[in-house]
Amino acid sequence: MINKRLIEQLKQLQKYKQNLIIVEGIDEQELYSKETKLNPNAIRGFILSISLNHNIPIIMTQNYEDTAQYLITLAKQQLKKPIQPSFHSRIPKTIKEQKQYILESFPNIGPITAKKLLEKFKTIKNTINAEEEELKKILKIKSKNFKELLDN
Repeated sequence: MINKRLIEQLKQLQKYKQNLIIVEGIDEQELYSKETKLNPNAIRGFILSISLNHNIPIIMTQNYEDTAQYLITLAKQQLKKPIQPSFHSRIPKTIKEQKQYILESFPNIGPITAKKLLEKFKTIKNTINAEEEELKKILKIKSKNFKELLDN
């Protein structure tokens, strides 16, 4: 930080899509010790600048073994194939669960409402083809939005 070498290294890191800084062998409390000639707020400001202005995460490790464990974990994560996010916690197995799952995907229809719709109309097709007046008994004011979504 004092001889500006770290600033030059930060500029070099900007070339890469993903980057991070590992500070090895220094406890965070040691950064602010009186033995360093730097004001603790200058160090804090520099760390914040690295994280916020340069968008580079900082990891503090205890020693070379700790650093190695971080690097091993990082390598394992990089080897994993990205998983497509799911909007639902699980995929339904039974036909009944699948029908409810489909109805729950509509706006303002949760599990209880979906169950009520299936109890009354038995199938998704019947639910979709139901008149707005029939849907109002369960969906109330939301029946208009439901029908508009289906018609558009």
